[in-house]
Amino acid sequence: MPKIYCDIADLNLIKKFYKKRIVKGFTTNPSLIRKAGAKNYKDYSKKILNISKNKPVSLEVFGDNYLEMKSQALKINKWANNIFVKIPVTNSKKIFMGKLIGELNQKNIKLNITAVYSSSQTKKILKKINKKTPVIISIFAGRAGDVGKDPIPEFKKSISLSKKYKNVQILWASVREPYNYLQAKQLGCHIITIPPSIIEKIEKFGKSFSQLTNETVKGFLKDSKRSNFKI
Repeated sequence: MPKIYCDIADLNLIKKFYKKRIVKGFTTNPSLIRKAGAKNYKDYSKKILNISKNKPVSLEVFGDNYLEMKSQALKINKWANNIFVKIPVTNSKKIFMGKLIGELNQKNIKLNITAVYSSSQTKKILKKINKKTPVIISIFAGRAGDVGKDPIPEFKKSISLSKKYKNVQILWASVREPYNYLQAKQLGCHIITIPPSIIEKIEKFGKSFSQLTNETVKGFLKDSKRSNFKI
């Protein structure tokens, strides 16, 4: 059963979903934090950490070279004990960040390697880490599907490769629909990170086809009455 993390940076939603037992942690990224209206990355991140004190939080570096990323990672790691520092598998110039991943891992810094799409990337990451310090590898399923790529084989291979590493968790990222949770479960993913609106749908799992038919027809009827349609 994959652990459910909530993929969000909005403080009010983090407060709401932190209280849910189904939610075991939080993931963020610079885009989500910007969308939430943050002006200062450190200050805003600390507000998130003040809410989620006992559940893991992934906070991402936003530099684009080794030195910038390393400096940011070391600083972020000091903000709280429940942080996983997110490092993109490559920078914008397509350079694999293996050196940085290896160095931070050897310093016992918990990492979330993000923007991963292929099992070949997973293999390269695994070659850089030890078998002790926690590492999450986030594979972006939805974005792969958006361009016609099937992410399932990459998950299967990545999960198989990671079995020798008890400290490694494979995370299903870029969720598009509630059914992705069941797919992640069937594959044996350790974690799936999900937007709040889809978590709320997952909480309603278990309805019968008959119930769904009835709710659908009631919805059609309600909308037609509101519109005062006539033929």
